[in-house]
Amino acid sequence: MNLSVKIFISLILSVIVGLILGEENLPWLKAYLAPFGTMFINLIKMIIVPVVLASLVCGVASLGDTKKLGRIGIKVILLYLVTTAVALIIALGLASVLQPGLGMDLVAEKAPDIKEAPGFMDVLVGMIPSNPIMTMAKADMLPLIVFALAIGIGITAVGKKGQPLLTFFDSLADVSYKLISMIMNLAPYGVFALLVPVVAANGPKVLLPLLSVIVTVYIGCIIHALVVYSSIVSTLGKMSPLKFFKGMTETMLLGFTTCSSAAALPVNMKNCTENLGANKSIASFVLPLGATINMDGTAIYQGVCAIFIANVYGIDLTAGQMLMIVLTGTLASVGTAGVPGAGVIMLALVLQTVGLPMEGLALVAGIDRVLDMIRTCLNITGDAAVTIAVSQTERSNN
Repeated sequence: MNLSVKIFISLILSVIVGLILGEENLPWLKAYLAPFGTMFINLIKMIIVPVVLASLVCGVASLGDTKKLGRIGIKVILLYLVTTAVALIIALGLASVLQPGLGMDLVAEKAPDIKEAPGFMDVLVGMIPSNPIMTMAKADMLPLIVFALAIGIGITAVGKKGQPLLTFFDSLADVSYKLISMIMNLAPYGVFALLVPVVAANGPKVLLPLLSVIVTVYIGCIIHALVVYSSIVSTLGKMSPLKFFKGMTETMLLGFTTCSSAAALPVNMKNCTENLGANKSIASFVLPLGATINMDGTAIYQGVCAIFIANVYGIDLTAGQMLMIVLTGTLASVGTAGVPGAGVIMLALVLQTVGLPMEGLALVAGIDRVLDMIRTCLNITGDAAVTIAVSQTERSNN
């Protein structure tokens, strides 16, 4: 049986078992089942730093030209920013039609404590690792990417003398990919262990009052994937959208169940290169960057939640405020790159910018995990779509 089918069956079974067991069995599930899910996630996390470091170094060294690297970098960042802005526009348009939260009588608890978003200069300074070993230990993606780029450029600059080091990273990349394949065989069991406690905790009682938000976010993400990503893949990537989504099934299901772009990154690299034929060196550069700064799913979540919170508090958003949501959300996707809980920080920034009550964050906090599943799935699919597009445009240039 195909691994994607096994993961999907596991997903369905986990929902059924979680609903049957319910909240009363949650302590037992957290004590004895959830740890197996955590072990599965840890296995994937174990391989993230080696695969990102090795593949990025090899990717940059194989490009062999800093001008080419700069050209690819500009394409990637522009595509990521444009798709994030479009995602916010789709979210606001859809939420304006479906009006989630309208007429609801929900009492918000105290707003959760939110870390202050880093300033632009702080992000720039944080990108340069003062201690690369510490960066790897923390799995801090942006500084790790910068360090890997520097090593790759250095190998290219010294020529023959850099070959032994390149051979080492090439071997490390191959070993990492092999380990990913072995770990992924455990995915159906890991997914089951992860999701059963989540479903048991977020039963119908919790989800039903906020169903309008969940449905709107999910519809927005599906529209974005089918319209925006299909267009990018077919026009720039010269690939059938059907082939693209079929090749991405494994990664999408993993992202949906783990809620982690970083955890899905190794599998995303494997699917893009093996299933979709993306250039390995380009995928090695574009995907780690995307896992850090591309947040289309999070953008849709922000747009829908902003309208929802405005509706609950009886506030009418003006066209100017909606434009501010698009601008703030797009820029914040880069500004909060690599920060833990970036989605909540971005939503807090959006609410603050347009003057919506911060207490509204507490309303969506209870269903954050359910929303996180689809937004992570969309984020990693967007990373792959941009990878296919850039890979094909670079192929056309050569």
